Formats: sequence, structure tokens, C-alpha cells
Amino acid sequence: MPDPDSPAGVRGSADPTPVVPGSAGEVAAPGSAGEVAELLRSTTGTVVPVGAGTKTGWAAPATSCDLLLRTTGLDRVTEYAPGDLVVVAEAGVPLAALQEQLATHGQMLALDPPEQGATLGGILAANASGPRRLRYGTVRDLLIGVTVVLADGTVARSGGKVVKNVAGYDLGKLHTGAHGGLGIVVSTTWRLHPRPPAAATVTAPVRGSAAAGRLTARVARSTLTPTALELRWQRGESGTTGELVALFESIPASVRDQAPRCAALLAEEDAGRGSEAADPEARTTRGDEAVRIGAAPPAWFGERPVGQLVLRLAFAPSALPYVLDALPPGSRGTASAAVGVAYAAVPPAIDLAALRAALARWDGSAVVLAADPELRPGLDHWGPTGDAFGLMTRVKDRFDPERRLSPGRLLGGL
Repeated sequence: MPDPDSPAGVRGSADPTPVVPGSAGEVAAPGSAGEVAELLRSTTGTVVPVGAGTKTGWAAPATSCDLLLRTTGLDRVTEYAPGDLVVVAEAGVPLAALQEQLATHGQMLALDPPEQGATLGGILAANASGPRRLRYGTVRDLLIGVTVVLADGTVARSGGKVVKNVAGYDLGKLHTGAHGGLGIVVSTTWRLHPRPPAAATVTAPVRGSAAAGRLTARVARSTLTPTALELRWQRGESGTTGELVALFESIPASVRDQAPRCAALLAEEDAGRGSEAADPEARTTRGDEAVRIGAAPPAWFGERPVGQLVLRLAFAPSALPYVLDALPPGSRGTASAAVGVAYAAVPPAIDLAALRAALARWDGSAVVLAADPELRPGLDHWGPTGDAFGLMTRVKDRFDPERRLSPGRLLGGL
């Protein structure tokens, strides 16, 4: 339990964040890396870090939480060099606030997870990406430096502006997606990109899992360069329906060129033609529906579905139609179609083991992203972990041998 004399404003247990159901741990909101380090040195119980709390329901819940460590007090942008396209910001900085500051210089951090209010540290800890990962990559691709406080209070840095490193480890990659199980992220350094001045979307109706795969492949194999290619889908008794949206962001001339070519390409899918001949019309008929060109993405773009049980599916992009067909009727969700990542709200009675076995044929996996509390006790959140569990156990032993940090949230329940 926390030491009663510990610093950094340890308070009572009225915090509503659902880190551990029924938890009554203490709460702290340190304002610096030094205060985080002192907290970890002066406490002996379990510690769970949280930012804005937008993703505390992701993955397996922590099995214990003596101290809830809020990072929202770490809210400073400590260095910004527009000419170098690099920014250093503390873990509690909201992504939206950072984007506003960067926009004044015509720049952006090319991360777009949909959770409102999400902080940089939480995005890193959950490895939360959005539709633009198709063009810009994921957290691991954009993160160039990180500062973390380890379980024993050691402050370690890697990547950009290294002062103290941990020999043999890439801290940025290790802590991405670790849910705070290896250390407390206190500062981040990111690679930036110019903010594109123009945008357009192309939306095509999808009738069937096979059509979803064919439409995606046509765009992916073309000379087009979309920023994102997102699919919204639902599974009924008669199959899969939905819509595919391609987002183009660039200089105006490029957007004006690519959007009509994409519309023509998608409209030709049913006819089986391979040409990318440009069609200047904004609507191209496909049966009783149409391929549409618009200025902005639809409201659902990049959103993750909400339901009693939500899965994150990963697979080879070419397997998209087979993955959709493996899901039971009543499933619905979104997918970054050309990347091979989907989010699916599925019926609670789904046979997860059977789904995972089916996905394995296409190098796929299904992990529990979110679930109602009453479903949690009987869930296998991760599925088969293979050799990864042994490797992660060794990493956990190295960084948190006493199992104090976010216990239960890492791969396999570590």
C-alpha cells in the first residue's frame, strides 16, 4: 500500500476510473517525472497509470490497484522545433490540444485515434492508431523518443535526446501497447508531418465480403495514394453489407486528380475492368447505388464499434473477405481494410476459440478490446500467445520483477 507520507498529492479513493472493478485504491496526480519517480520509490503496492481514462476498458483489466497514478498533471509541451518537424510533450498532454498548437505552424502529429480527450501517454500505452496509419504508420513509426519511470523509480530514456538509456532495449517499442505494465511513460518525442491543405473522400457501397476484398485490392494495387481506406460493415443472415471510404489528402491538384480516378476504379469493379481511366463525374452509378465523391469523411470514419463484446482483429490484408465471413451474423464494425486491422462488436455468445482457429489460417488473431463487466470472468482475452508469452515474461521480469505495474494487463495476463 502507499506510504502515508508519499509525495505528489496522494488523495482519497473516490476516483471513478474503472481500472479494477470495485477497487478502492489511492489516487495520485504527480506534476513531474521526479514526482512520479519518488512515488514509485516510496510505495510498495500495485500501481496503475491512467491518462484521460478513455481506454481503461481495453484489454484485460488490472487485477489489483493500490495506487491509481493519473498522468494528466504531466501536461506540458516542453520542446517544439517546427523546422525540425519534432515535438517533445509530456504524457498527459491531450492529443487534440497538441494538434491545435501544431496547426498554427501548418503541421500535425499523424495519429488519429477516435477517443475524445485521449492523451499522448495513453495513446502510446494502448498503441491506439486511427485510419491514417495506412499512410503515416502507427505509434511505433512516429515515436522517436520516450522517457519512462521504471518500477524501482529509475528514470530511463531512449530514442531522441537520450540522457540515460537501458542497454539492449528499445523503450519506445517496448512500452507501446504495454498498458503501463513495464513502466510509467512521462514524456514522448514525436516525428511530425506537414498538414495537407486539401482533402476529398470517395465512398463505395459494399455488397458482400468478397466485394469488400475486391474493392480494397483494387485501390491498394493501383497507383493511387490514399491517406486511409476504411470499411464499415455489418453481418446479417444473408451476408455482409457496408461501405468503403477512401480518404485523399494532399495538395489541391493531387486531390482533384486522384478522387475521380478512385471513383471510376471502384465503379468498374462489378464489370471486372482493370483500367484507372479518369471519370470527372462526382457520382458513378453501381447498380441502384453510387460511388460518391465528398469533401469530408462520414461521421463513423475511424470510429470503433460499441457493444457488449468488442474484438480487435489482425490479419493479412488479402484475407479480409475470409475474416468477415468467419464472423457470426449480428456482428458489425469497422476496418482499416488495406492494413489488416478490424474492430468487431460481436454477439456475447460467440465461440472465441473457434473464431481464433479460423483466423489462424490467415495469420490472424482476435483479442478482446472491450467487454461488459459480467462477461470478463469467463473470457480468454488474448487467445494463443505462442512464443510471445515467454518473451514477454522475461521482459516483465527485467522491468517489473515484483509485478507492481498494471498487473494482469500485459499479454497473457502478466
